Amino acid sequence: MKSRHPDTKPVTTPAVKSQDDLTAKDRMAIPRQQMPQRDPGIRNRDFDEVNLGLDERLAILEAKRCLQCKARHCVAGCPVGVKIPEFLDLVARGKFAEAAEMVYADNDLPAMAGRVCPQEIQCEVQCIRAKKGDPVAVGHLERFVADWYRAHKAGQAPPQMRPTSSGFAVAVVGSGPAGLTAAGQLARMGHRVTIFEAFHRPGGVLVYGIPEFRLPKAIVDAEVGRLQAVGVEIRCNVVIGRTYTVKELMDQEGYDAVFVAVGAGLPQFMRVGGENLKGVYSSNEYLTRVNLMTAYRFHHSDTPIQVGRCVAVIGGGNTALDAVRTAKRLGAEHATIVYRRSEVQMPARIEEIHHAKEEGIEFHFLAAPVRVLGDENRWVRGMECVRMRLTEPGADGRRGVKPIEGSNFELPCDQVVVAIGTSANPLLTRSTEGLALNTWGYITIDDDGMTNLPGVFAGGDIVRGAATVILAMGDGKRAAAAIDRWLRTAKRR
Repeated sequence: MKSRHPDTKPVTTPAVKSQDDLTAKDRMAIPRQQMPQRDPGIRNRDFDEVNLGLDERLAILEAKRCLQCKARHCVAGCPVGVKIPEFLDLVARGKFAEAAEMVYADNDLPAMAGRVCPQEIQCEVQCIRAKKGDPVAVGHLERFVADWYRAHKAGQAPPQMRPTSSGFAVAVVGSGPAGLTAAGQLARMGHRVTIFEAFHRPGGVLVYGIPEFRLPKAIVDAEVGRLQAVGVEIRCNVVIGRTYTVKELMDQEGYDAVFVAVGAGLPQFMRVGGENLKGVYSSNEYLTRVNLMTAYRFHHSDTPIQVGRCVAVIGGGNTALDAVRTAKRLGAEHATIVYRRSEVQMPARIEEIHHAKEEGIEFHFLAAPVRVLGDENRWVRGMECVRMRLTEPGADGRRGVKPIEGSNFELPCDQVVVAIGTSANPLLTRSTEGLALNTWGYITIDDDGMTNLPGVFAGGDIVRGAATVILAMGDGKRAAAAIDRWLRTAKRR
């Protein structure tokens, strides 16, 4: 079940009672408060954030919609186990600092999760209110308390994050959501933590993969800075597999355990003719150039990027929408999604689809590329596509697609961005002798997140394949607990 709450209208209740005086009927009468956002006709020409955030009044009103259920299904739906009813109760009472500290106790990156986590298929879909209407806006409120804390407690770490030393040292490879979460958890357990990041700034996919208009770099920097304030060391421009191997981290650099969280950043392509033409990008390269290397500041940046007039993005996930909305902001007259399935089958967040439509993004559903067409100079001039039809549902309940014979058509474009998924980059795994991998090149782990190599743990996309930020955070949190147990038991023997 997917909520359609982006279409709801902001409404206030005429009589707002105190939190203790509200009955279940009173709470049910409060409609979901809409997230304030920038005008689509203005925001699609710049990279400033789309959503503006709830103010204190709207946050309190939205929090009062929570029925404070005893079943707590929303908590079960949260990969990092945030105590949702409790923190919503604190927000409803106007106790924002206490609410933020409660969230930080379970989630090291709430300002990020509140912005990009697909709450509509996790905590919010479990909300009892979703059965007959719109669920409580948990993600918007998580963002609110994190932003409030950052604005009012700048530079302060929540009290529970001031650790005492355990005497152990842990290396975390990768500074994406899994690595940052694991590092934060391990630091609060008292371990000395060093993150090794291959790029020149920390954040992983949070900075190279997610555009500024969805997740501002200042938010990532602030959350990273808070982890550094509690003792997490970050070393950038260090490629594990080249600068050091995993074995060298433990045998020569003195780390007692290693957590591998390098993501799955190897781009996949369509394997159709013309993919090697000039003007064809993988979404990884396209978004990395724009986001991490600041090509979106094209008047001030030396990073080269082709600004297409007609841009076709292949795929239906959040990355595809990020790429096509980026193309629009760079100046594309026509920015189009080409997706081989129907709109209801798109894996992208409903809110992002809604925003894309508002911004003038075009959609070609049930269409698949056959080949990319080039001109005499080998630049993209178009793409041949074929219409698709849905088949009957398979054993998994999902309808497949088949091409419609004779339905080929040409889509004019001068740039193509391929956003159909990623796979495991073998740089680290090939340099780690004896590391067990599965058929697809992902690291295999046991129930505690440990690989077949003692003291080497792994989590996030390098284990599960390309997934969401919050699932990677959940992996990082579970791995940190397992690493702590292992250090305090097996390592002490």
